Amino acid sequence: MTTVEIRASGRIVQLKRADKELFPADGLTKADLAAHYRRVARRILPQLRDRPLMLERYPDGIDGPRLVQKDTPEHFPDWIRRAELPKAGGTVRYPVCDDLATLLHLVGQACVTPHRWLAKADRPDHPDLLVVDLDPAGEDFEPVREAAVLAHGLFAELGLPADLMTTGSRGLHLLVRLDRSAPFDEVRAFARDAADLLARRHPDLLTTEPRKAARRGRLYLDVQRNAYGQNAVTPYAVRALPGAPVAVPIGRDELDDPGLTARRWTLTTVEERLRAPDPWRNAARRTRPLGPARRRLERL
Repeated sequence: MTTVEIRASGRIVQLKRADKELFPADGLTKADLAAHYRRVARRILPQLRDRPLMLERYPDGIDGPRLVQKDTPEHFPDWIRRAELPKAGGTVRYPVCDDLATLLHLVGQACVTPHRWLAKADRPDHPDLLVVDLDPAGEDFEPVREAAVLAHGLFAELGLPADLMTTGSRGLHLLVRLDRSAPFDEVRAFARDAADLLARRHPDLLTTEPRKAARRGRLYLDVQRNAYGQNAVTPYAVRALPGAPVAVPIGRDELDDPGLTARRWTLTTVEERLRAPDPWRNAARRTRPLGPARRRLERL
């Protein structure tokens, strides 16, 4: 097996077993995965920086066992940042990815998909992101596009600009950027109430019912990720699925494209997407407090 040395962030990162096929059906190797994350570094690193991570690893490729890793092992280089945060009965030392060298080291550990917290490590109880996962009942993507239009419209009605992203898996994520003034309990309660309102307005299409048997073919508005210690897929991350689909930010106007799907872009096709303007380029300006939106919601 080949070891490749990559210079990044002023360091030399060794990519061991670089020719290991992580996506055997597609012939995509660990080196191909590293090349992807180098390619998207300018866009993905701001989405990762300062956030605790959950690593989804596949040392034997995506057809092998899935390893979910939260605690940072002792053998990680000391230059990789850790965030020690409380959990029930103890603490967890989460890895934090602040630079390209760290990201490439994670690839070297066969991390296909980094999942990020919705809060930053310095204030782990106060999220700066609210996420609604639009989870379809089947493979038809039309209900996802329709639900995204409705959800985007509701949050605009509440005074909360929302961003959209394909998940690379089944549906879309809608994200609202918060000013970190509200703790997770308040954010989750608000997300649940907003989703309940949307489901009441469109009962034939949408549901907030967590039990699959009770959804009766309707799209599930999942707000369960809005809690301490939960995570969501990072924009531009590769998913451990055939074809190596990539989670990609999109603009509201792209919901009108009938060709849009959750797996529209892949590791081998995303470069074309990167040549287009970043639909999230002004996202930092869209940060909002939750209080005014809560008051608007209570009046609806």
